[in-house]
Amino acid sequence: MSTLELDELSAGYRRRTVVSGVSTRVDSGSWLGIIGPNGSGKSTLLKAMLGLVRHEGRVLVDGRAVTGLRHRDRARMIGYAPQIPQLPVGLTVTDYVLLGRTPHLGPLGREGSADLDVIGQVLERLDLSDLAGRALSTLSGGERQRTVLARAIAQRAGVLLLDEPTTGLDVGHAQALLDLVDELRAELGTTVVSTLHDLTLAGQYADRLVLLENGRVAAEGSPADVLTAPLLAERYAARVSILHAPDGSPVVAPVRGRG
Repeated sequence: MSTLELDELSAGYRRRTVVSGVSTRVDSGSWLGIIGPNGSGKSTLLKAMLGLVRHEGRVLVDGRAVTGLRHRDRARMIGYAPQIPQLPVGLTVTDYVLLGRTPHLGPLGREGSADLDVIGQVLERLDLSDLAGRALSTLSGGERQRTVLARAIAQRAGVLLLDEPTTGLDVGHAQALLDLVDELRAELGTTVVSTLHDLTLAGQYADRLVLLENGRVAAEGSPADVLTAPLLAERYAARVSILHAPDGSPVVAPVRGRG
């Protein structure tokens, strides 16, 4: 169970600043969804939380600054699934997902039965069991995406960062993935931060949303507060209607324009 805090976090590439002055707190076991138009800085913000890009400000996990931590210690605290991963050559699905257990291995660096149990459960839940022995190079785009997410989930870190986790997935696999992440929150107290293009999924799974525009926070609050037709029309230049699912969560429905 971990709390994540961002304190005036700014980040960018070389001399270009992409994200400016983001401050927020994600309580232990909660889910923060980061939304915003293309190019608003969502992926850069996640990378800054891990120290993967130039940044200023502070990122704290349970009050500890992430900057300066050893890679192994950071990997125990924060798991990350990038939107466009670089997959190693020659590994099977199982080999790759087992890499998620590396921060938890003992001095001999060998996985035990508990690690293998975690891997088996994650592969099953993400519909990857039949692909366990397949080489990564033979997977489809959606299969690769699920495999990358399986590695991050198997890491069992206190904070889980997911960059567009449903990209390339059909609706069934997208729901299975997000349901599994939601169960991790309930069972292990995992704190989740995810970027999502699908505003309806963001509103259904996240407790709170941060809407970025041009690298700055344009709105923050509950899904009901952020996913409003006027606000989305202003920030996305979109025509939408807000409906509601049976559980009361907002459904963002595009409205066709008529000449």
